[in-house]
Amino acid sequence: MPRPYVVLSVAVSVDGYIDDLVPERLYLSNEADLDRVEVVRTECDAILIGAETLRRDNPRLIIKSPQRLAARAAAGKSAHLQKVVITGSGNLDPAAKFWHHGVEERRPLVYTTDTAAEKLRDRLGDLAVVVSLGAAVGFGALLDDLGERGIGRVMIEGGTSIHTAVLAAGLADELHLAVAPLLIGQSDAPRFVDPAEFPGGSRRRMQLVDVAKFGDVALLRYLPKIESDGS
Repeated sequence: MPRPYVVLSVAVSVDGYIDDLVPERLYLSNEADLDRVEVVRTECDAILIGAETLRRDNPRLIIKSPQRLAARAAAGKSAHLQKVVITGSGNLDPAAKFWHHGVEERRPLVYTTDTAAEKLRDRLGDLAVVVSLGAAVGFGALLDDLGERGIGRVMIEGGTSIHTAVLAAGLADELHLAVAPLLIGQSDAPRFVDPAEFPGGSRRRMQLVDVAKFGDVALLRYLPKIESDGS
């Protein structure tokens, strides 16, 4: 089976951060942009986050609109997306919203390592399907497994280590970068990506295919696998 088409989605401040150091959650998007994100989710089969995002944001990752849920059902799709989380440590809270909302049709998938798999099965029980990928979580193997499960399009929503790994491995087909009119300015706050060796290095230009405005948020849509000539 082919690997899923990968849409990498992230909201950042003007200075490239995805959060600040205040305990309360920082909302970079506005209502118009959050609605756009739900439209993109509706078009996908699965949604993927990292363990740190799950712990920090405690997201539900559901489609809220009844009309969009009905449209998915009419198209023969499950109402909600297949949820996916990646963890190396296995430190996931079974009380998190992630496991208890929008999972009526299928349990979330947890991709992990051999050493953490049994710990997760004991901790999560019937809340999730735990999949071990060996000594380390490789994103190529993960996408292969999702493809075998019939996932054709996956939306990845962070966090930093996930964005970095996917882009460094050249696995993102689209990058949706929503830029909020905020300056974080905290050097220890999480950024969009960490330092890494990205395909083509610092001189390679990705192809920009769309620029849109959602209230005070600017959306830039790139095709990372296609190089731009800069024109």
